Amino acid sequence: FVMLGAERSALSELAKMTAASHAERTVLEEEFNWLLKEEVPAVLKQLQDILKEASRRFSMPSPGLEGQLKQENFILGSSTMDQVKGVLTLQGEALTQADINIKVAKSSQVMHFAFRDDKQWKLQQIQDARNHVNQALQLLSSRDESYHFKTGAEVNKLMDAVMLQLSRARNRLTTPASMTLPELAASGLMKMFTPPMPGDVMVNFYINLSKLCLTVYQLHVLQPNTTKNFKSAGSSVLHNPGAMFEYSNTKFEVSHVHKVECVVPWLNDTLVFFTISLQLCQQLKDKISVFSSFWNYRPF
Repeated sequence: FVMLGAERSALSELAKMTAASHAERTVLEEEFNWLLKEEVPAVLKQLQDILKEASRRFSMPSPGLEGQLKQENFILGSSTMDQVKGVLTLQGEALTQADINIKVAKSSQVMHFAFRDDKQWKLQQIQDARNHVNQALQLLSSRDESYHFKTGAEVNKLMDAVMLQLSRARNRLTTPASMTLPELAASGLMKMFTPPMPGDVMVNFYINLSKLCLTVYQLHVLQPNTTKNFKSAGSSVLHNPGAMFEYSNTKFEVSHVHKVECVVPWLNDTLVFFTISLQLCQQLKDKISVFSSFWNYRPF
């Protein structure tokens, strides 16, 4: 009888625990359903609003001119370093005008170059970043507003896809393309100026974070008898003086490098929007994962 009493007591405890864990599970299930039904759509709406604002920054309209993008002038150069000065006109993703003054190191003579009127230079980094933002927006708006997510896995899958596009958008602005010096010499950019660039000057434009950068390389030709230590430089965003390369059967060495830059405020805005959006995605994933640890048998 004593044995039976102990067993009965244990069974009663077990029943209480089962009931408690069942009640806890019911509460968790309700919380999880609330998360899927209420919080997920609210976060998706917030993400859409932020990314629409980011997308708008890439194509700001020109005040008073229907269907035209706003043109902005940026002055590159500093009062202390006057070897290179430039005024660049940015319209969305295109440099529509570049006006560059270069002081030649040896003679202090100033060379002046500008884009030909029929030319503009697409900044591929801005174009790619904008495309990735728009792909993220498409992912977020691909479901009807009344759509109800059924599982955590479904939400995670969407968040991962959106985060991938946002990371790619950010990386395009934070990681300029590496180029070899012969690639730069052969680039279409060299053919855009009037008067034409001389053979011993090369320029490059790129975006780094929220900055528009202009690099000018001054070169000298290596005489055949000085090329015994010739070593061709690899690929880089910014090459240093002393870098050597061969182009059109001529060997060159970089003698001077000048880099000037300026902040593009709306690019700074977009980078902030990317950071906030990535944080929102991650926070939602973290909330989902809290519940997944409770029900290992449920398909999250």
